[in-house]
Amino acid sequence: MNTILDISQVSMEFQTPKGVFTALQNVNLKINQGEFVSLIGHSGCGKSTVLNIVAGLLKASQGGVILKGKEVNEPGPERAVVFQNHSLLPWLTAYENVELAVSQVFGKRKSKAEKKDWIEHNLSLVHMDHAMHKRPDEISGGMKQRVGIARALSMQPEILLMDEPFGALDALTRAHMQDSLMEIQNELNNTVIMITHDVDEAVLLSDRIVMMTNGPAATIGEVLEIDLERPRDRLALAEDTRYTHLRSEVLKFLYEKQRKIEDFSNNKKTSSTSHAKTSTAAA
Repeated sequence: MNTILDISQVSMEFQTPKGVFTALQNVNLKINQGEFVSLIGHSGCGKSTVLNIVAGLLKASQGGVILKGKEVNEPGPERAVVFQNHSLLPWLTAYENVELAVSQVFGKRKSKAEKKDWIEHNLSLVHMDHAMHKRPDEISGGMKQRVGIARALSMQPEILLMDEPFGALDALTRAHMQDSLMEIQNELNNTVIMITHDVDEAVLLSDRIVMMTNGPAATIGEVLEIDLERPRDRLALAEDTRYTHLRSEVLKFLYEKQRKIEDFSNNKKTSSTSHAKTSTAAA
């Protein structure tokens, strides 16, 4: 498969009142065209920082990101972001919210009629064509998130970046949104990077799950290949032993292997402190 995105030797440091805080250290990841990759890990492990660097919202302290042979150093329409908060303008209808993105990206390259068709097409993709003329306060949370996804897709991005897009939704709505996202990716074959805390969501949607170690100095601990055939049926997978095994592997990393990494790190710190005290005493 063709590599579309190369995250290479990425480290990220932030200046704080207490000094330099290293959020990420030596993150390396190649993502292929049409691949669905989930980033998972405990809170504070740098998942959103990785996503923001890929989006061009943050510049890495070391290393960098290459998208189709070009360095990423600022935001661009080829990388559309869907946040947990839908971020729709409340005074505009669903249609008008998507229209803003289409006008910004395509300008005069599309005629008025072409823009209209394109906006309606993307709202139809997320099953929101029936409510395109409603404002955000007239639709549910799940419907708002559908409009946010339609707006992102309307930009024809090379990569769709999703930061816990379904985290604020109830379980049933979340399941419907996951099914819709699988339908959309199957139709468009677009590349998706998604942050999630939900193990079942990650296994259901992903081609690979990237498991992050805890911060500070978080990095990639393991990458798990999800070799489940597509299209995927959540009810059938519930009884699939492969699904159960993959789910177990993610949980094992999050709760067991992560603890071992932390214990190893703490032992190193203890050893370093003891060595420093011994050296001071000897002096």
